[in-house]
Amino acid sequence: MHQFLCLLLLCGVVHGLNNGLARTPPMGFLSWERFRCNLDCKTDPENCVSEHLYKSIADVIVAEGYRDLGYEYVNIDDCWPAEDRDSEGRLQPDPDRFPSGMKNLSQYMHSKGLKLGIYEDFGKKTCAGYPGSEFFLRTDANTFADWEIDLLKFDGCNSDPKDMDVGYPVMSKFLNLTKRPMLFSCEWPLYDHQPNYQAIRENCNIWRNYNDIQDSWDSVLSIINFYGQNKGNFAAVAGPGGFNDPDELIVGDFGLSYYQQKAQFGMWAMLASPLFISADLRNIKPEFKAILQNKRVIAINQDPLGAQATRLYEAGPIQVWLKPLAVNGTYAVAILNTDNQGMPTKVTLTPAQIGVPNPNGINITETFDNVHVGAFKPGQNFTIPINPTGIFLASVVPLS
Repeated sequence: MHQFLCLLLLCGVVHGLNNGLARTPPMGFLSWERFRCNLDCKTDPENCVSEHLYKSIADVIVAEGYRDLGYEYVNIDDCWPAEDRDSEGRLQPDPDRFPSGMKNLSQYMHSKGLKLGIYEDFGKKTCAGYPGSEFFLRTDANTFADWEIDLLKFDGCNSDPKDMDVGYPVMSKFLNLTKRPMLFSCEWPLYDHQPNYQAIRENCNIWRNYNDIQDSWDSVLSIINFYGQNKGNFAAVAGPGGFNDPDELIVGDFGLSYYQQKAQFGMWAMLASPLFISADLRNIKPEFKAILQNKRVIAINQDPLGAQATRLYEAGPIQVWLKPLAVNGTYAVAILNTDNQGMPTKVTLTPAQIGVPNPNGINITETFDNVHVGAFKPGQNFTIPINPTGIFLASVVPLS
């Protein structure tokens, strides 16, 4: 396959991504973490991977105000296809679980002002063992365009990672050649031990580069620390049109406390991450819905500068993160308390210690509840109590 892909490159087939999408991080729903590969539509019809699941989630996204806040993609993950391609080599959805077909499902989403995303894999088979796209890249790109798909999540199971530096750009080009705008979500760097992030950005809109998230604080914190280490300075390539993807939001699921859910949502906003909810929005508690619908936190994530926050430093269990915003001289700041010892930690800092040493001082406003913390001169201390495994998220505006 590698020689075939290289021939495509030499023939000028591949010139990189140019689809005008993901000018800010995409938002929506992705089924994997919460619904996995549940095929049991006989005894669990509400939660199996089926057109009913995605339509019912879409209905809630519209009715409960998520769409109007920017959550527009409804993304199918693995386990949707039939076990075999059709007689012409095309993918086909499982006929029992998607009896109306994928084009019908995409049109259902479009009728509600939403977009439909789908999953495939660069290898012979998907991670769950369904037909992969190896040797069918162009066929599958054309199939997705025919189905009016709006996003492709492209995994890397059951493939040779050495082929990915050529294969992902080839698929990117084939998507472009369909003339249908499809956001390209890549898992290329996840399988590459030395990823070329500039090349990845040139060919993908978003890209996973770390382990799948699980429904636990340990999983969330491991992702945050990976992004804090920022190996190879991958934060620097994030911006309009292309973003690093730390994986789904698990706000509204089972494994996090209320404060941990706020911490994940706040940190994903700081990281300019795609905000793909993987929770059952049909049965979400009001306090968790309020986290996901916090307009001020979403505004940090959707800031048009598209900058990814970087971790300035760690001091024991305390992490300080800084994200430049589009309005000149303004920032978002996150102070994360990773301690789990049972009582809030009082953190005392100066403007310089949060990375904003403005000579005239700064104004700090907490983001989740829109509480004005105060105005502080350059050498002046301020003290913030932060709950265990919690976050202080704030906007910082320089004083003139």
